Amino acid sequence: MADEASVPGNPAAWIGDCIRRYVASRENDLRLDDGPEPAWDEPLIGFSRGSDPLYRRFKEDIGPFVWTPEEIFAATFPAIPVTPDELTVISWILPQTELSRRDNSREAAFPARRWAHSRKQGEEFNVRLRGHIVDSLRAAGVEAVAPMVSPLWKWETSARYGYASSWSERHAAYAAGLGTFGLCDGLITPRGKAMRCGSVVARIAVLPTERPYDDHHAYCLFYHDGSCGKCIKRCPAGAITAKGHDKEKCKRYLHEVLAPYTRATFGLDSHPCGLCQTGVPCEAKNPVPGRTG
Repeated sequence: MADEASVPGNPAAWIGDCIRRYVASRENDLRLDDGPEPAWDEPLIGFSRGSDPLYRRFKEDIGPFVWTPEEIFAATFPAIPVTPDELTVISWILPQTELSRRDNSREAAFPARRWAHSRKQGEEFNVRLRGHIVDSLRAAGVEAVAPMVSPLWKWETSARYGYASSWSERHAAYAAGLGTFGLCDGLITPRGKAMRCGSVVARIAVLPTERPYDDHHAYCLFYHDGSCGKCIKRCPAGAITAKGHDKEKCKRYLHEVLAPYTRATFGLDSHPCGLCQTGVPCEAKNPVPGRTG
């Protein structure tokens, strides 16, 4: 197991620098017709312990197929004995740029061009970022795995929530103190809900980030005082109501409407939307008064 003596400098600072430098590189560029531009703004970074009780709670709440950090690490490195308190989950948020948010906030049924490219090219960058962090850690003698790109990862069905998967980047980010969930199931961070997430599980000791909330809806105005619900009107699929997010209706719109539209209009094999993430009070900030973050 690596400690401060086996990686350059302080582990949290070193890992954070690895992430920020990669996001600041040309790897983060969108390839648009009028020239390259960054896909994502400067990232937010947080850490949670592999032994955090939240990971067991996610498993109990969503389904037995949900990995704890210990489970995905053990499946990846079966010859290495590990305990949950030896592991750290590294999480990051990639906020959408102001240009991408502006363009998408003007749309009502289909994604804007920039948003579609950020969903395709930008997530391809996020995959490379996961690999870069894993490779950097392993080069420093730290065993690490990115659960979302593991060949073991798969879609699953939750008896309580419908379609789900082996690992949730948003739940890992929630555990790392990076945001809470909104009415549409999006994660509202200090930089807003218009973003993508990533995470890596590593056998390294890093102090966990403070979690400045104990309510998983703390940053959502609808749950705070009922004063919002703008994402309900923003959803072109009618998948969001005061009762929450209908994931099946959302999925059908993404795959049956947006995937063919995106292929025909932008030449991209993807199914972007993000309308509920833009044109809303939580687009680029935590809108709840008095809440930190």
